[in-house]
Amino acid sequence: MSDSIFGKIIRREIPADIVFEDEQVIAFRDISPQAPVHVLFVPKRRFDTLNDVPDSEALLLGRLMLAAQAYAKTIGIADDGYRLVMNCNRNGGQTVYHLHLHLL
Repeated sequence: MSDSIFGKIIRREIPADIVFEDEQVIAFRDISPQAPVHVLFVPKRRFDTLNDVPDSEALLLGRLMLAAQAYAKTIGIADDGYRLVMNCNRNGGQTVYHLHLHLL
């Protein structure tokens, strides 16, 4: 498994506009935003795609969604609405092969 840009952000080898972090998840603003709010929520443990996540990591997937929910509330967009997107593989629109959730 080769390294991804997200791994380098997690290790602080390259800069990012980090807006949330806990023991399992890091979130930062997308460098090519597709909406006024576009934040990526990334597990610190690497899985290339959603297909690679075992059942034993269900709590981690939930943690990604709850972190995004909490951030949406913090910045005041929760009541108006937001979208969560997770792409899987090339035909699903995935371009970085480190599992991540888009908050838009």
